[in-house]
Amino acid sequence: MNKAYRFLILISLVSLFADMSYEGARSISGAYLATLGVSAFLLGLFLGLGEFLSYGLRIFSGYLTDRFSLHWLMIFLGYAMILSIPLISIANSWEIVILLLILERLGKALRTPAKDAMISLATSKIGLGKAFGIHEAMDQIGAIIGPLLISFILFLGYGYRESFSILLIPAIIALILLYFAKMEYKEEVQGKARIGVSLHSYMLFALFSTSGLASFQMIAFHAESNRLMSPELIPLIYSIAMATDAIVAIAAGRLFDRFGFKSLFLIPLLTPLSVAFSFYFNIFIGILLFGAVLGMQESIMRAGVAEIAPAQKKATAFGTFNAVVGLGFLISGTAFGFLYGQPELMILFSISCEVLALLFLKKDIKV
Repeated sequence: MNKAYRFLILISLVSLFADMSYEGARSISGAYLATLGVSAFLLGLFLGLGEFLSYGLRIFSGYLTDRFSLHWLMIFLGYAMILSIPLISIANSWEIVILLLILERLGKALRTPAKDAMISLATSKIGLGKAFGIHEAMDQIGAIIGPLLISFILFLGYGYRESFSILLIPAIIALILLYFAKMEYKEEVQGKARIGVSLHSYMLFALFSTSGLASFQMIAFHAESNRLMSPELIPLIYSIAMATDAIVAIAAGRLFDRFGFKSLFLIPLLTPLSVAFSFYFNIFIGILLFGAVLGMQESIMRAGVAEIAPAQKKATAFGTFNAVVGLGFLISGTAFGFLYGQPELMILFSISCEVLALLFLKKDIKV
C-alpha cells in the first residue's frame, strides 16, 4: 500500500471514530437536555445556532488555512474539540451542555475545509472521486456505529452521563490516528485547475441541488405524523439510509473518476424522486433514494471542488462550498417545512431547484 493510500485510510478512520463520538452524542443529546429542563424552543435555537456556525464559519477557516498555511493546526485543533463531547458527562447544567455541543460544532468548522484540502492534495493519483467516496463511506460507518454503541450502553442499564463518558474512547482513538495520518501525509504534484470550469457556477449548482433535497428529519416527521412506521423502526431506517449513503459514495466516486463531471447529473435527477417517493408514493424507497443522493453529495460534489480549485486555494474553496451547502440545508428545511402537507408542491419545489442546479452545472462546466 503506497503512502497516499495509507494516508487516506488513516484520515478516513479518524473521521470514523470522530463521527462515532459526535453522532453517538447527537442520538441522545436532545433527550438528555429534556431531562435537564431545557425548553423545546431553546433546544432548537441553540442547536440550530451550532449547525449554522459549523457551516458559516468554514468560509473564514478555509481562507485562514490557505492564507497562513494552517492546515494541520486547524485539523488538530478541530478534532481536539471533539473532547467537549465526553465532558458533557460532568456538566451540571443544560447551559454548559449546550455550550459543549456548540464547541464541537465549531471544531468541525475549523477542521473540515483543511481536511478536505489535504485529502485532495494527497490523493489525486488515487482518483479524487474514489478518495472522497472511501472517506465518506467510512465517515458514515462511524455515524452508524456511534448511535448503536449508545443504544447498547443504555440497554445495559447505564444512564446518559455514562453514555457520554464512554464516547471519550473513540475521541482519543481519533486523535491518535490523526497523528499517524500526519506522518503518512505527502502532497502530490498537482495538475492545473480544470480550465473552463466556473467555481461560482459550481457553487450555485451545489446550492440549488442541496436546497431541493428534503432532510431525513422531515421524512421522519412525515412518517411519525402519518403513522407510516413504528417509532422504534425510524432509527433503524436511518441506519439503512446511512448504509446506502456509504455504498453509493464509493460507487459514485468510481463513476466520477471515469466520467468526470457528467456523473454529477445524477444528483439533480434523483433528488426529486427522493422527495416524490418519501412524501407521496413509497416512503421506504424514498429513504433509500435520500441516502443515495446524500452519498453523492458528500463524495462526488466534494471531488468536483477538489478538481476545480487551484492547489493554493483548496481550503478556501472547500470552506465556501460547505457554507453554501449549509445555506442549502437552511433553504430546504424552511421550504419543505412551509410546504409540508402539500406533497405536490413539495415535489414541484424540488424539481424547480434541481432544474436550476442542472442549468448551472451545464452552463460553464464542460462535460
